[in-house]
Amino acid sequence: MKIVKILLIIILVLGGLFAAAYFIKTNSKSAIVYETETTFKTSIEEKTVATGKVIPEDEVEIKPQISGIIEKIYVEEGQAVKAGDLLAKVKVVPNEQSLNSARGSVQSAQIQLDNAKVEYDRNKALFDKGIISSQDFNNIALRYNQAKQDVNNAQSNLRIIRVGSAGGGGANTNIRATVAGTILEIPVKEGDQVIESNNFNAGTTIAMVADLEKMIFEGKVDEAEVGKLKVDMPLKVSLGAIQDKEFDAKLKFIAPKGNEESGAVQFKIEGDVYLDKEYFIRAGYSANASIVLEKKDSIMAIKEALLQFDKDTDKPYVEVQVGDQQFERRDIETGLSDGVNVEIVSGLSEDDKIKVWNKTEPIKKGEEEDEANN
Repeated sequence: MKIVKILLIIILVLGGLFAAAYFIKTNSKSAIVYETETTFKTSIEEKTVATGKVIPEDEVEIKPQISGIIEKIYVEEGQAVKAGDLLAKVKVVPNEQSLNSARGSVQSAQIQLDNAKVEYDRNKALFDKGIISSQDFNNIALRYNQAKQDVNNAQSNLRIIRVGSAGGGGANTNIRATVAGTILEIPVKEGDQVIESNNFNAGTTIAMVADLEKMIFEGKVDEAEVGKLKVDMPLKVSLGAIQDKEFDAKLKFIAPKGNEESGAVQFKIEGDVYLDKEYFIRAGYSANASIVLEKKDSIMAIKEALLQFDKDTDKPYVEVQVGDQQFERRDIETGLSDGVNVEIVSGLSEDDKIKVWNKTEPIKKGEEEDEANN
């Protein structure tokens, strides 16, 4: 019985020693020693980035003057053209109803002309004999000449409907470039039917022509930043297709009305891009425009990571050292920020030492191995 008591006492003593050792080991971590940093002078720029694309300043859609079928296309996409160059030719397919009406107009005009000629010849003989006055004869001659003109007009209309050319004016089956530039797109192919451009129809686009030496940036900015933009502000445009190159640009347009997209109101902006002749810029390149909204030089600042925010008021503050590893809260007023550094408007001096509150402890070797195994 005594042996059992002795063993129980030994077990209790060993258990107590083991618990004490474990407690000491788990609580043997050294106290955190906080480092400090001070304010410094720097320059801060507040920027915003607008996403968009680079497009030609003017894109001209070339449309036919008459409906028909594309008979021949003489250019290719990417080809440079001058104003007046032949792009395509349209073959006219006459409308039977219009064709019959035009033929009837020619025949009717011809009947009127034949009748006017008979009257003219008969009255000319009378006029030569002095039977009728010159005024009466002039009226008959006028009607005769008008009848001839009506025949010419009717024949011209019939020719337009049949072949699409009035020879020297009116509709034309030859589609020519109206401006100089580069062919961006030819949305039709030979054999396609096209519709003429008129007051009731925009018509079919035969080709799109633009001057690729005059490009603009077209993008969108959020409503929270559009109020800080002004026309003529400088931009830095970077293209997704051209790495490590920025193009200078100047803001020329800010939309007066925004559009809601994914719950946020976006405003369109445009800027003239100053191209570099060493690079060929294609229409539609995706681009980002960096805009400096505000800039301040030689201002007091700290790293933005040193800021803490009140849970109730959400106002910023820092902890300033007042003794050895002793800190007190200091409410501050901040200004401009670039995401790394933030301007200090009030609340700190140059000599204040600010607590680095969010510095993480280095991971020990044993802990690294445990994390790697997990």
